[in-house]
Amino acid sequence: MSSAPPPPPRSPAQRNDAAPRVVRPPPPSGRAPGQPAWAERRPAVSVDYDRGRRTARAEVDGVGATALPARHRLRVEGSRWQRDWKVSEVAARVLALPRADASAVDAVLNCWAGRFARRNFPLLIREITISGSLQHAVHVFRWMKNQVNYCARNDIYGMMIRLHARHNQVDQARGLFFEMQEWRCKPDADIYNSLIHAHARAGQWRWAINIMEDMLRAAIPPSRATYNNVINACGASGNWKKALELCKKMTENGVGPDLVTHNIVLSALKNGAQYSKAIAYFEIMKGANIAPDTFTLNIIIHCLVKIGQCGEAIELFNSMRERRTQCHPDVVTYTSIMHSYCVYGQVENCKAVFDLMVAEGVKPNIVTYNALLSAYASRGMHVEALKTFNLLKKNGLRPDIVSYTSLLNAYGRSAQPEKAREVFNKMRKNSCKPNKVSYNALIDAYGSTGMMKEAVSLLHEMEGDGIQPDVVSISTLLAACGRCRQVTKIETILEAARSRGIDLNTVAYNSGIKSYLSLGDYEKAFELYTSMRISNVKPDAVTYNILISGSCKLGKYVESLGFFEDMMDSKVSLTKEVYSSLIYSYVKQGKLSEAESTFDSMKKSGCFPDVLTYTTMIQAYNADGSWTRAWDLFKEMEGNSIQLDAIICSSLMEAFNKGGQPERVIQLMEFMKEKCIPLNQKAYFEIIASCTTLRDWNTTSEMIEYLDSSLSSISVGTLNHILDFLGKCGKTENMMKLFYKMVTSCSTVGLSTYTVLLRNLLVVGKWRKYIEVLQWMEDAGVRPTLFMYQNVLPYIWRENGMDYATLMEEKISSLREENMSS
Repeated sequence: MSSAPPPPPRSPAQRNDAAPRVVRPPPPSGRAPGQPAWAERRPAVSVDYDRGRRTARAEVDGVGATALPARHRLRVEGSRWQRDWKVSEVAARVLALPRADASAVDAVLNCWAGRFARRNFPLLIREITISGSLQHAVHVFRWMKNQVNYCARNDIYGMMIRLHARHNQVDQARGLFFEMQEWRCKPDADIYNSLIHAHARAGQWRWAINIMEDMLRAAIPPSRATYNNVINACGASGNWKKALELCKKMTENGVGPDLVTHNIVLSALKNGAQYSKAIAYFEIMKGANIAPDTFTLNIIIHCLVKIGQCGEAIELFNSMRERRTQCHPDVVTYTSIMHSYCVYGQVENCKAVFDLMVAEGVKPNIVTYNALLSAYASRGMHVEALKTFNLLKKNGLRPDIVSYTSLLNAYGRSAQPEKAREVFNKMRKNSCKPNKVSYNALIDAYGSTGMMKEAVSLLHEMEGDGIQPDVVSISTLLAACGRCRQVTKIETILEAARSRGIDLNTVAYNSGIKSYLSLGDYEKAFELYTSMRISNVKPDAVTYNILISGSCKLGKYVESLGFFEDMMDSKVSLTKEVYSSLIYSYVKQGKLSEAESTFDSMKKSGCFPDVLTYTTMIQAYNADGSWTRAWDLFKEMEGNSIQLDAIICSSLMEAFNKGGQPERVIQLMEFMKEKCIPLNQKAYFEIIASCTTLRDWNTTSEMIEYLDSSLSSISVGTLNHILDFLGKCGKTENMMKLFYKMVTSCSTVGLSTYTVLLRNLLVVGKWRKYIEVLQWMEDAGVRPTLFMYQNVLPYIWRENGMDYATLMEEKISSLREENMSS
């Protein structure tokens, strides 16, 4: 059987100058066993010298007209419409036609002489499917089945099933699978695997399992690729239990899992949020001496971050960087580490990883840039976010909806709603349609700055843009009402949610209840809580913590305990925040034993107390006058490596002073200096009080030096106490020096401050300075009292200061006349 003879060569004068010249390379030295020459795909090169173009293609001869049976060859030779084209030429002509024009495809194929040789059909389907054109392949396949000499073949159906699977046409691929069996074509392992892979990509894991069971019933043993596809289908759908079951069954059937199988199982556990199980599975892999790859370690890093083990994730990342493993970090690895730092608010570390990634030659993708943008947005660092956004565009990447929303959120968190709106408008201008997240971020930007009118109007703008507001939009608005202290808007927003058919979820109810309580409206908050229970929306620990702590702040301690009983009845697990609020409620009611019992239960339940809980308990012991228990609690807190602050230290100082332990106050002050804990107003007051008891002038002098940089933030009462202490110690000059600093720092200097000064000046007999301070009072608009003028007269008479005495008597007479007239 030979191909059609080539046409006679033409002379240059006969040849069309525009026609390309075909240069055929020599035939390959090797040929597939049993494959005839006419079925080979031979490379060919076309050169158009006039246009300077060179194209490479594959040619397939197929069965030519000379090799047809006599009855068909006579029909072809006797008709001028029949063309003896090669299979590759027919495929090229078909592919050049419009995809939807089935009649044109039929017309080309009906002019092909090779249609009378059924051996050409698989070759033609092969060329069409290699091109990837599904519609052309469907037209050609339909035409083939209408031919008299067509015979159904496994290879034709296999190619068509794989092409449909490539285009995610799962139902059509399955239909071809059943059709081929009706034509008595027995599917082979390759066809089964292709069909299972198609269902795996579509997430139809039940169909994939059923097809594998049909494969077993047909006595075709599944290969490792078959199991991998089915396990992947289960894992992609979140059915991690079935994925593990199939992996075990795979081992039992003698098909051992490989690294791809293990990676698929790990992905299934990750998709099913079974992060701890994924890490345990990874340990089993290491025990079986299976070397992981970068994909494996990326999954483990992601799972470690999700369960809060960021230290272990970073250690694994460093081992990849230091070449301690054979897996080098890729862009996914770096992005996962950046995301972990972003979750915990460590923006500086997130940027450091990004810079390290660029320095080591790993090119960031859009997801990496979005992770850095999200980190900056969480802190409201709009300048850095804008620089990253511009860098993204400079490096040839197009910002997506996440990029724009992160930049918008950065401006919103930095209280710049106008800038956020500019980003929102730019998003639309650049053909990036905003989604619900973008609108909710803009709502939050307006709401956080008190622009509630603009925030509410965005609900209508969303609807005009074809996006329905969701419960997140309502929750954002409700939270903004509490921050802006606009109680009337809460009812408006709740009504807007009802009119739009938006059912409030737990988060939305929490936002509304918190806003009411922050505005002091306990009745409305309780009414919303009742509505929440009626609507069968289950309150969570956050709900009860808001109710308990909010009720305590409003002085409704009995009601707060009632909410705790509701929480226990609902079997909601107690959290650290709820425990702290409950302890605070007991302390405010003077129920120390109940507070201690709750505190002990908290530690036993695994909810480790934080600094707020310890502060509440120390304040309770302080009120009870038990400084020893407060001190034991402080040492326990330090032993548990809990970060200490000025509030808890000042509370302990107060307990020491009440318990007659001023020396411990000074020791605690030194401890705070050593730990770089700044002093607050209460700490200043307690330290001065202890120095008064101890007559410790040196420490007081140091305290005055500390006060230089923070006078404006210290209360007048504390400063008056310090002034009085200096005066009683006879340090009048230091007392006046501190007073001058108070006036310079714009501290509020009133009658009480002047009273302290005048009293201590008279004690040391400085009556001239006393009269000068009286004049300062009048100049500052603070009117001296009658007794202030009268108290200085004895000192003036003793020193024979008659001029000052006359002045004071005039002031006294003037004040008496005013008092009598009034």
